[in-house]
Amino acid sequence: MEPENAESASPPLAGRGSGSVLVVDDDPLNRMLLAASLEESGYEMTGAENGAEALEILRRQPFDTVLLDLIMPEMDGFEVLARLKDDSALRHIPVIVISAVDELDSVVRCIEMGATDYLAKPFDPVLLRARLNASLASKRMLDLERAYAKELLERNQELDAFAHTVAHDLKNPLGALIGYAEMAIDDFGCTPGDEQLDSLRRILQCGTKMKSIVDELLLLAGVRKQEVSCTRLDMGSITREACQRLRHLWDGSPVAIAEPGHWPAALGYGPWVEEVWVNYVSNAFKYGGQPPRIELGADELPAGMVRFWVKDNGPGLSPDERARLFVPFTRLNQANLKGHGLGLSIVRRIVEKLGGEAGVESDGKTGSTFYFTLPGTA
Repeated sequence: MEPENAESASPPLAGRGSGSVLVVDDDPLNRMLLAASLEESGYEMTGAENGAEALEILRRQPFDTVLLDLIMPEMDGFEVLARLKDDSALRHIPVIVISAVDELDSVVRCIEMGATDYLAKPFDPVLLRARLNASLASKRMLDLERAYAKELLERNQELDAFAHTVAHDLKNPLGALIGYAEMAIDDFGCTPGDEQLDSLRRILQCGTKMKSIVDELLLLAGVRKQEVSCTRLDMGSITREACQRLRHLWDGSPVAIAEPGHWPAALGYGPWVEEVWVNYVSNAFKYGGQPPRIELGADELPAGMVRFWVKDNGPGLSPDERARLFVPFTRLNQANLKGHGLGLSIVRRIVEKLGGEAGVESDGKTGSTFYFTLPGTA
């Protein structure tokens, strides 16, 4: 069956009957013409005869779009637009400027101020509907994005709280397990190679590893939330303390660590920077050559930054491996060693929070250089 007329054969307008529009115009005839066109298209229209009334209405109820006249007494459209964009509760509302002023500089000024679109009077109803539909579709997408971002933030906060609670609840029993295992090993009185003694040592090793993971999870969450004050760092003391913490890794191993005679001055938060060195040096030991040779150093960069680095003598990293580093829970297999993938993601989060960046350089053949930058003191 043929349609009775072309209008009935047209597809329905997007957003028909579901959009609310505030028309701001001091001319009653213009408001009436706009109301007729909008209501015919299924939009809910509210009128305001001046800028002050428009702002008052907008603060009382939500609207999907504002049609704004430029030339009005007392408060013109430019001022209304400026006040809308300065108000955090209203700035997201799309504004289509509709005015008899059709000079290019007015159009540019409105767009630069944040207007979504511009139409000149006398307006074309078809063009108005098309622009309005596009504006409303964009508004709905923005609303969905904002709702999703809010939901994601709430879920992340819940997940952080859960992870923090679980990690804290695990620390005490893990500490007790490690303590009892150490006491049992000391008191066992068996010769090396005894099966039961070996089992106790494996329990101690696993417990220590689990505690390390829990500590890193807590540190990862803490860096995200905690605000710290940056001060001048004594990098020599920090690196010595970091290496002291790692002595248990290379007891009995022929490891060589070289440090510079002088460290450039930099700003940061000592406890966090120590964690960076612990991660970098431990990786250099685990994934370095046999025997491992580790070199620590620093370079002063332009723009007042200082680059600190750890160089190992391992087999190097491929471009694909370098791309996967510094990502939470990513693991690399080298020399049959597996990490739980938190360390380098913590490094990146710490360094970026302190105003620097972290990275790695390697030709894939002869060693890798892991670096991080911090602001200098000059």
